[in-house]
Amino acid sequence: MLLVTFLWSIAGVVTRHLEAAAAFEVTFWRSASNAVALVFLLAWLQGPGALWRGLRRGGAVLWASGLCWTVMFTAFMVALTMTTVAHVLITMALAPLFTALMARGWLEQRLPARTWWAIGIAGLGITGMFANEVLNGRAQDLWGMAVALTVPVAGAAMWTLLQHHAGPRPAEQGGDAPADMSTAILLGAVASALLTLPLAWPLKASAHDIGLLAFLGVAQLAIPCVLAVKAGKVLKAPEAALLGLLEVIMGVAWTWLGASEAPSLPVLLGGALVLLALASNEVLALRSGR
Repeated sequence: MLLVTFLWSIAGVVTRHLEAAAAFEVTFWRSASNAVALVFLLAWLQGPGALWRGLRRGGAVLWASGLCWTVMFTAFMVALTMTTVAHVLITMALAPLFTALMARGWLEQRLPARTWWAIGIAGLGITGMFANEVLNGRAQDLWGMAVALTVPVAGAAMWTLLQHHAGPRPAEQGGDAPADMSTAILLGAVASALLTLPLAWPLKASAHDIGLLAFLGVAQLAIPCVLAVKAGKVLKAPEAALLGLLEVIMGVAWTWLGASEAPSLPVLLGGALVLLALASNEVLALRSGR
């Protein structure tokens, strides 16, 4: 999971070294290379027959999960071209709290007091960041954060949907088995590439840009996403969430060191509140043993 977090965190600094590729073209090349890599990875791990059988039998859960991955893949890269890496990663870090809220509303799961406190404190941090952009008239950053906000919302919807369909259902209810998360990632990558290709046309990326984006598709998406699915079967949810927070810290640090993109003081303060709230909630969850 530490390796996964490290690989996820390099997207921002690599993107900052692109020459000509624009927002939708950036997303197209990254998603397309991710899809190609996943076909080979999943065929190797599951066997080619298992991959295609999963696509045919996954049911509505698989396709809905793929739709969520499509939103996440597309919105993440578009947001990176609109605002700073720090804005995007801190906004995306809200995913566990959105998941908790959706589980409360959809699955009627009770939330402990610590999670309500975490939601409130993290909300203050994000509100402060949004307010700073409004007061300073930086509409581009504001829109970038709004686009980035769709990533944790889509992620929360996906995890809540999968939990709702955690076991096989009776035949009279459709009989859908739980979706294979790895196959859903492949569906999301293919859909993201197909969706952004018309918007990216005519393609203007240089060979240098295509190389960097193909590297992201393989090393920053395909490999860590498959590893994360494997790690998630072993780690407790709070452990995985705590390790996942390192993506924010490392992603901001790489961009600061490798692209001279220093976060502003309001972003640092707002981000610190978000990370403090999330880390405290997960540490308390581990200590509670529930």
